[in-house]
Amino acid sequence: MMKEKAIAILSGGLDSGVAMSSYVENYEIYAITFDYGQKSIEAEIKASKALCDYYGISHKIIDLKWLGEISNSALNSEKDIPKPKENNLDNLDEAKESAKAVWVPGRNTVFTAIGCSYAESIGASKIIVGWDLEEANTFPDNSKEFLNRFNELIKIGSPDNIEVVAPLINLNKDEIVKLGEKNNCPMHLTYSCYEGGEIHCGKCESCMRRKRGFKNAGIKDRTKYESD
Repeated sequence: MMKEKAIAILSGGLDSGVAMSSYVENYEIYAITFDYGQKSIEAEIKASKALCDYYGISHKIIDLKWLGEISNSALNSEKDIPKPKENNLDNLDEAKESAKAVWVPGRNTVFTAIGCSYAESIGASKIIVGWDLEEANTFPDNSKEFLNRFNELIKIGSPDNIEVVAPLINLNKDEIVKLGEKNNCPMHLTYSCYEGGEIHCGKCESCMRRKRGFKNAGIKDRTKYESD
């Protein structure tokens, strides 16, 4: 019996990697990674390719340099990436300021719309995304409302029966790590750092949340951090 096809929007990070791992058994997956001029693009491609090689699935890199050109984000400019203290990760005001510094205009809107185009072109029924509860606090395009509204849009705007699925939408980072462990996801192959170094900086917000997630989950973190 042929498997249904699914598109995975894959940054190579912990969230997108675990999200994809939830569907690899039952779907024929086509993973796409976006290059929008981010500092971490080489590391993201390396991690995404490693995940796809591990699962034996298709991987495509899509050039979105124009998105980086219109962006003023610290992710793809000379601006410094925020380095919050661990005890400030749950301070909503501090987290919002950090999120504002790394915000890329319309990023998930663009990514998901392209995912929909690709799904239509190959007859895929699912678009897998790594949006989660913890990051939805400061990134509105990670929220359940955004997910629901995007699916409403697709129902109106696409002739095909396509659904955006976000298996992490109700999960915090420690719960994501636990799900990854349950799925036998090779989380050590994922890459989460905003800086894009050969190993994780351990100080940017993404690294801090990753480290805390493994710690709170009680699961060994095989990630190498510069700050350790």
